[in-house]
This record gives sequence, structure tokens and C-alpha cells, in this order.
Amino acid sequence: MRMPLQITFRHMDPSPALEARIRQRAEDLERFFTRITSCRVIVECRHQRHQQGNLFEVHIDLTVPGGEIVVGRDSGANHAHEDAHVAVRDAFDAARRRLEDHARDRRGAVKLHTVPDHGHVARLLFDRDCGFIVTATGEEIYFHRNSVAGGAFDKLEIGAEVRFVAQSSESAQGPQASTVVPLGKHHLPPAEAV
Repeated sequence: MRMPLQITFRHMDPSPALEARIRQRAEDLERFFTRITSCRVIVECRHQRHQQGNLFEVHIDLTVPGGEIVVGRDSGANHAHEDAHVAVRDAFDAARRRLEDHARDRRGAVKLHTVPDHGHVARLLFDRDCGFIVTATGEEIYFHRNSVAGGAFDKLEIGAEVRFVAQSSESAQGPQASTVVPLGKHHLPPAEAV
């Protein structure tokens, strides 16, 4: 392990087994994120008078480029933390999640949402309560009256621009749009202006 690790036991006797477990979990964090510059762990027994039912709190303080990650696992009423090893596990799991968030923020990773497909209404079959959308690739997508948002099926016109979500399953008519949102007519510049 390259990073300095400081382990402190409060209101309890030091435990070689618990210390070994903490070292192992700290090494796991360091393998995950190699830029940790220091790690301080405090294991504290909250109720040292009791023979049984002692609750343990584990605090972890990681120094990383651009900040500090602090995890304080207050056992509260969590009786699973009557076992110091469980309290250590939970605290290091929380530290790992926060470290993952920090690494993602440092990379500038942003969760991307899929953008619905766009197309134009190619055909409307009012007598059958359905229509077809032509995508940018020229594929025709079937849609039913019930899939048009806001009950706007009767207001649709051929050539109207729509946004849609295609289903992975196909209908008898081929690929099907599960949601269709009218955007209005698509206005292209006049041919002379091009």
C-alpha cells in the first residue's frame, strides 16, 4: 500500500483481526482509485459498559485530489453494527460509492439520457385509428391513435414533425411507436433559398 493509513480504536481494545480487515479494505479502495493520498479510519465503541449489545461506529476520511471524502457510519439503531466487522464493511462500502462519484465527477462523466427519435407523419388512416411515421433513415414506423400524446391524433397532419419512442417488439404492421409527441410541421427553406 502506497497511501498512508492511520487506524484508531476508541473506547475499545485494538483488534489485530479488525485492523487486518481495515488494511485489506483500504488496499481495495487504493486499487480502485490510485490517487488516494491518505486514509484515516476510526473505529469507536459507543457503549463500552455493556457486555453485549455494544454498537460500533466507523469513520473514514480519505484525502483525494480536489477534495476529501468523509464517511461517518453512525450505527444509530442498526443492531447489525453490534459486530465491528459489519460496521467496517458498511463504512467501506459507503466510501467506495462516494469514491466512485468523485472519480466520475473528476472525469466529467455525465449521465446521458436517450433522445427520442424524430420523424414526419407519412400517412394517416383515420378510419383505422393509426398512421405511419417516416424516420430520417426512410423507415416507416406504425403508430396507433392511443400512442399519440395528449389525444392529438385527430389534429395530426401529413408532414407534421413528431418525436417518438419505438418499441423493440413489432406489430403486424412492422416496427411500432409506443409514444408519439407532435412537434408541428417541419418547415424546410424554399428551394430557391438553398
